[in-house]
Amino acid sequence: MNKSTRKRAGVALTAVALAAGLSGCGDKAAGGKAADGVGDVTQALTAAYEKTSAAKSAKFRMTMEVEGAGAGIGTGTTTMTGVQGWDPTVMDVTMSGGAFAAAEAAGGPSEMRMVMLDQVMYMDMGAKQAAQMDGKRWMKMDLAGLAEESGDASLQQLTQGMSGTNQDPAQQLAILLESPGIKHVGPEKVEGVDTEHYKGSVSMDEVLKNEKSFPGMTAEQRKAFTASIEKTGVKGYDTEVWVDGNGFPAKMIVDMKMPQGAMKLTAFYSDYGSKAAVQAPPAGETVDFMEMMKGLSEAGAEG
Repeated sequence: MNKSTRKRAGVALTAVALAAGLSGCGDKAAGGKAADGVGDVTQALTAAYEKTSAAKSAKFRMTMEVEGAGAGIGTGTTTMTGVQGWDPTVMDVTMSGGAFAAAEAAGGPSEMRMVMLDQVMYMDMGAKQAAQMDGKRWMKMDLAGLAEESGDASLQQLTQGMSGTNQDPAQQLAILLESPGIKHVGPEKVEGVDTEHYKGSVSMDEVLKNEKSFPGMTAEQRKAFTASIEKTGVKGYDTEVWVDGNGFPAKMIVDMKMPQGAMKLTAFYSDYGSKAAVQAPPAGETVDFMEMMKGLSEAGAEG
């Protein structure tokens, strides 16, 4: 393992972290008021939140469209497909497209499978990376350990994003319920399914001030994370949800504008309540990220 390996791994990991972490942020405590006193809007979304939260898992596919340099990961469209669970938090997703162009150019994979369970992330770095990691193609990252040991605000932000605590559709419903401008747009079809369309705007300032928005962060980590978000210039974002006749979100959109660009996440969900059978790769096929970084640092110091 050399500096070139470290660089390529870092590019791929950063792309994964940003794609994962920006799919949502907020508190699971549902609440809020409907715009113009329309109580049935809040009532309908609260019911959807409770039902979705209880389902605990779903299959999904998502696209992340990035324009400009504001997101720091280049332009283009990244596609994500897989299964996720939110009680407990687990995920098995394959990502490809725009965010991985830099990774592929640096010798990394053009797509990446990412598995998460027990606060540990495993990333399939591909055959080329495996050749430089003793034949082991899976990178293991202990998210809790990284966040605890690192004093680097950017790394804390990445690990917080990858932790998946803000990934699930129940979270997005909770966020929408906290929006003071929540509205019922009306009935619409989503891929042939009858749904009800709702939308609202979320203030980033309110999210950052809410102590429940980022569970597991220390006060110092929250301060660093808040500073990194404020540096991007993001003031808030628009979010939409389409709820089907069974009371589950069939589609969700998060649309975020930044001073130097924009990011739009569009997700489709199905198979709510199906067991999210997520398994870690064999230990013999994994490389521990923290141990690798420690080894590279020691080698650099000796050199």
